[in-house]
Amino acid sequence: MLDRIKAFFNDQLNAGEEAAGNHGKDELQLAAVALLVEAAQMDDDFGTAERSKIIELVQRRFGVSESESRELLDAASEKVDQSIQIFGFTRVIDDAFSEAERIELMEMLWEVAYADGKLHDYEANLMRRLTGLLNVTDRDSGEARKRALERLGTGLGTGLGRES
Repeated sequence: MLDRIKAFFNDQLNAGEEAAGNHGKDELQLAAVALLVEAAQMDDDFGTAERSKIIELVQRRFGVSESESRELLDAASEKVDQSIQIFGFTRVIDDAFSEAERIELMEMLWEVAYADGKLHDYEANLMRRLTGLLNVTDRDSGEARKRALERLGTGLGTGLGRES
Protein backbone atom coordinates (compact mmCIF):
# COMPACT_ATOMS: atom_id res chain seq x y z
CA MET A 1 0.00 0.00 0.00
CA LEU A 2 2.78 2.42 0.91
CA ASP A 3 4.52 1.91 -2.46
CA ARG A 4 1.27 2.67 -4.30
CA ILE A 5 0.79 5.81 -2.23
CA LYS A 6 4.33 7.03 -2.90
CA ALA A 7 3.99 6.31 -6.61
CA PHE A 8 0.74 8.24 -6.74
CA PHE A 9 2.17 11.38 -5.20
CA ASN A 10 5.28 11.27 -7.33
CA ASP A 11 3.09 11.06 -10.42
CA GLN A 12 0.45 13.51 -9.18
CA LEU A 13 2.71 16.28 -8.02
CA ASN A 14 5.12 16.01 -10.94
CA ALA A 15 2.74 15.47 -13.83
CA GLY A 16 -0.51 16.72 -12.33
CA GLU A 17 -2.54 15.59 -15.32
CA GLU A 18 -4.51 12.62 -14.04
CA ALA A 19 -8.27 12.79 -14.56
CA ALA A 20 -10.59 12.75 -11.56
CA GLY A 21 -12.13 9.38 -12.40
CA ASN A 22 -8.73 7.66 -12.32
CA HIS A 23 -7.93 8.32 -8.64
CA GLY A 24 -7.83 5.21 -6.50
CA LYS A 25 -9.03 4.96 -2.93
CA ASP A 26 -5.48 4.95 -1.53
CA GLU A 27 -4.61 8.05 -3.54
CA LEU A 28 -7.59 9.98 -2.27
CA GLN A 29 -6.94 8.93 1.30
CA LEU A 30 -3.33 10.06 1.06
CA ALA A 31 -4.32 13.42 -0.40
CA ALA A 32 -6.81 13.96 2.42
CA VAL A 33 -4.28 12.96 5.08
CA ALA A 34 -1.67 15.24 3.50
CA LEU A 35 -4.04 18.18 4.00
CA LEU A 36 -4.57 17.13 7.62
CA VAL A 37 -0.79 17.02 8.11
CA GLU A 38 -0.45 20.43 6.50
CA ALA A 39 -3.00 21.83 8.95
CA ALA A 40 -1.21 20.20 11.88
CA GLN A 41 2.17 21.62 10.89
CA MET A 42 1.07 25.22 10.41
CA ASP A 43 1.91 26.28 13.96
CA ASP A 44 5.36 24.61 13.80
CA ASP A 45 4.29 22.24 16.57
CA PHE A 46 3.23 18.94 15.01
CA GLY A 47 2.93 17.18 18.33
CA THR A 48 1.35 14.12 19.82
CA ALA A 49 -2.11 15.70 20.07
CA GLU A 50 -2.24 16.44 16.33
CA ARG A 51 -0.79 13.07 15.36
CA SER A 52 -3.28 11.22 17.56
CA LYS A 53 -6.16 13.28 16.21
CA ILE A 54 -5.17 12.54 12.60
CA ILE A 55 -4.90 8.81 13.29
CA GLU A 56 -8.30 8.84 15.00
CA LEU A 57 -9.92 10.80 12.16
CA VAL A 58 -8.42 8.60 9.46
CA GLN A 59 -9.59 5.43 11.20
CA ARG A 60 -13.09 6.84 11.66
CA ARG A 61 -13.48 8.36 8.19
CA PHE A 62 -11.79 5.73 6.05
CA GLY A 63 -12.41 2.63 8.17
CA VAL A 64 -8.76 1.59 8.21
CA SER A 65 -6.72 0.01 10.98
CA GLU A 66 -4.47 1.96 13.31
CA SER A 67 -1.37 0.64 11.52
CA GLU A 68 -2.78 1.68 8.13
CA SER A 69 -3.59 5.10 9.60
CA ARG A 70 -0.02 5.42 10.81
CA GLU A 71 1.29 4.40 7.36
CA LEU A 72 -0.89 7.02 5.73
CA LEU A 73 0.27 9.62 8.25
CA ASP A 74 3.94 8.79 7.66
CA ALA A 75 3.58 8.81 3.87
CA ALA A 76 1.60 12.04 3.92
CA SER A 77 4.10 13.70 6.26
CA GLU A 78 6.91 12.78 3.89
CA LYS A 79 5.04 14.19 0.90
CA VAL A 80 4.11 17.40 2.69
CA ASP A 81 7.75 17.87 3.70
CA GLN A 82 8.81 17.45 0.07
CA SER A 83 6.10 19.64 -1.39
CA ILE A 84 6.13 23.42 -1.49
CA GLN A 85 2.47 23.74 -2.36
CA ILE A 86 -0.86 22.32 -1.30
CA PHE A 87 -2.54 22.82 -4.66
CA GLY A 88 -1.76 19.29 -5.86
CA PHE A 89 -3.39 17.79 -2.79
CA THR A 90 -6.48 19.99 -2.98
CA ARG A 91 -6.92 19.39 -6.70
CA VAL A 92 -7.07 15.62 -6.15
CA ILE A 93 -9.70 16.07 -3.44
CA ASP A 94 -11.72 18.66 -5.35
CA ASP A 95 -11.77 16.48 -8.47
CA ALA A 96 -12.86 13.30 -6.75
CA PHE A 97 -14.80 14.16 -3.58
CA SER A 98 -18.44 15.15 -3.56
CA GLU A 99 -19.46 18.43 -1.93
CA ALA A 100 -20.50 16.56 1.21
CA GLU A 101 -17.16 14.74 1.35
CA ARG A 102 -15.23 18.02 0.96
CA ILE A 103 -17.24 19.54 3.82
CA GLU A 104 -16.55 16.45 5.92
CA LEU A 105 -12.84 16.88 5.17
CA MET A 106 -13.06 20.52 6.29
CA GLU A 107 -14.54 19.29 9.57
CA MET A 108 -11.62 16.89 9.94
CA LEU A 109 -9.19 19.72 9.19
CA TRP A 110 -10.79 21.89 11.85
CA GLU A 111 -10.45 19.05 14.38
CA VAL A 112 -6.74 18.80 13.62
CA ALA A 113 -6.27 22.58 13.77
CA TYR A 114 -7.84 22.64 17.25
CA ALA A 115 -6.32 19.34 18.46
CA ASP A 116 -3.82 21.18 20.67
CA GLY A 117 -6.56 23.36 22.18
CA LYS A 118 -5.87 26.54 20.23
CA LEU A 119 -6.03 27.95 16.72
CA HIS A 120 -2.82 29.61 15.57
CA ASP A 121 -3.06 32.48 13.08
CA TYR A 122 -1.20 30.38 10.49
CA GLU A 123 -3.73 27.58 10.95
CA ALA A 124 -6.62 30.02 10.53
CA ASN A 125 -5.01 31.34 7.33
CA LEU A 126 -4.58 27.83 5.98
CA MET A 127 -8.19 26.99 6.73
CA ARG A 128 -9.36 30.05 4.79
CA ARG A 129 -7.18 29.04 1.83
CA LEU A 130 -8.36 25.44 1.93
CA THR A 131 -11.99 26.53 2.04
CA GLY A 132 -11.50 28.23 -1.33
CA LEU A 133 -9.26 25.59 -2.88
CA LEU A 134 -11.69 22.81 -1.96
CA ASN A 135 -14.68 24.80 -3.24
CA VAL A 136 -16.39 24.79 0.14
CA THR A 137 -18.47 27.83 1.05
CA ASP A 138 -17.45 29.98 4.00
CA ARG A 139 -20.76 29.08 5.63
CA ASP A 140 -20.18 25.34 5.23
CA SER A 141 -16.64 25.71 6.58
CA GLY A 142 -17.97 27.66 9.56
CA GLU A 143 -20.56 24.98 10.26
CA ALA A 144 -17.86 22.31 9.94
CA ARG A 145 -15.76 24.26 12.44
CA LYS A 146 -18.65 24.37 14.92
CA ARG A 147 -19.23 20.62 14.60
CA ALA A 148 -15.51 19.95 15.08
CA LEU A 149 -15.41 22.09 18.22
CA GLU A 150 -18.50 20.35 19.57
CA ARG A 151 -16.95 16.94 18.90
CA LEU A 152 -13.71 17.99 20.60
CA GLY A 153 -15.71 19.21 23.58
CA THR A 154 -13.05 21.78 24.39
CA GLY A 155 -15.39 24.66 25.11
CA LEU A 156 -13.34 26.81 22.78
CA GLY A 157 -16.35 28.28 21.04
CA THR A 158 -15.80 30.26 17.88
CA GLY A 159 -13.61 33.05 19.17
CA LEU A 160 -11.66 31.57 22.03
CA GLY A 161 -8.49 29.56 21.85
CA ARG A 162 -6.84 31.64 19.19
CA GLU A 163 -3.23 32.62 19.47
CA SER A 164 -0.87 34.70 17.36
